Amino acid sequence: MTKLNFTVNGQIRSTDTDAERPLLELLREEFGLLGTKFGCGEGECGACTVIIDGQATRSCITSASEAAGTNIETIESIADGEKLHPVQQAFIDHQAMQCGYCVPGHIMSVVAMQRAHAKLSREDIVNVLGQHICRCCNYKNILAAAEEVLNS
Repeated sequence: MTKLNFTVNGQIRSTDTDAERPLLELLREEFGLLGTKFGCGEGECGACTVIIDGQATRSCITSASEAAGTNIETIESIADGEKLHPVQQAFIDHQAMQCGYCVPGHIMSVVAMQRAHAKLSREDIVNVLGQHICRCCNYKNILAAAEEVLNS
């Protein structure tokens, strides 16, 4: 066991854990942050995406030790109390969710893009969102929501 420190959703957190434990497990099991989802466990589907130091990151393939000392943001952190983040609202407005399982990962990627770039081309947005898998195949609506927020 290794003592690791993180800033998670603005709060300093410490835990004794296996250094190679996936960050996803730590977030869900130790910190009770259930919005980040387990999908494939291989970093392919994007359901586990969080923002680490400003970058969209797959938490299922990021070890706890790799994330130690970083600023981690999960889906739970982006709304302002009862007021949804503009990306969350765009997903609702465009009906960009069916079962909703993949949505936290998509939203975190769009939030990271929004913070990093003033304006993105459709191709740039498609390239990032194409790294996510939606079992319900709602890609058209997800893209519309992302484009609205990123190009407004």
